Amino acid sequence: MTGSGVPASVVAELVAAARGYARVADGVEAGLLARAAETAVATAEAFCGIAIFARGHEDVLPVAAGWQRLRATPVTAIAGVTGLPVGLAPFVVPVGDYVVDIEASGDGWVRVAQAGGAARVAVSYTAGLAADWASCPPPLAQGLVMLVAHLFADREGQVPPAAVAALWRPFRRMRLLERVR
Repeated sequence: MTGSGVPASVVAELVAAARGYARVADGVEAGLLARAAETAVATAEAFCGIAIFARGHEDVLPVAAGWQRLRATPVTAIAGVTGLPVGLAPFVVPVGDYVVDIEASGDGWVRVAQAGGAARVAVSYTAGLAADWASCPPPLAQGLVMLVAHLFADREGQVPPAAVAALWRPFRRMRLLERVR
């Protein structure tokens, strides 16, 4: 994983694709290209409202009887719930003390009615549309490559090409802040 949480293999493959697209020789400013790749993925995820590449996430939530939606989407697996008592060591919440659900849309939900006296819990889960660079939908991948090339070539803060947003728009997902379930 990189500092942004994006798998290092994805960053490396995105950098390689952007090098070819922008006709940048191998070894030239590798650090700058890697940083541009991480920035491009973060920008795409913020624009689309989804995690593009699968990776682990953790949300800290209050213990509550109602359903709570996990932040990242699409959720592919919910690994477990850890109780976070104040001043004490974290502990694994027994499976019978919480309920999880993953909707067909990829929204992940958790309901923790009790957590052994803890007021908050950490929910560990995996979310992401693509397992790796090869399985990334071509329009998302092309937009990422174009944005990395743009960030590398134009260091004066010019507006990215409109084609990037056009490629990503079909994947954009708007969410309400809260939803009663």
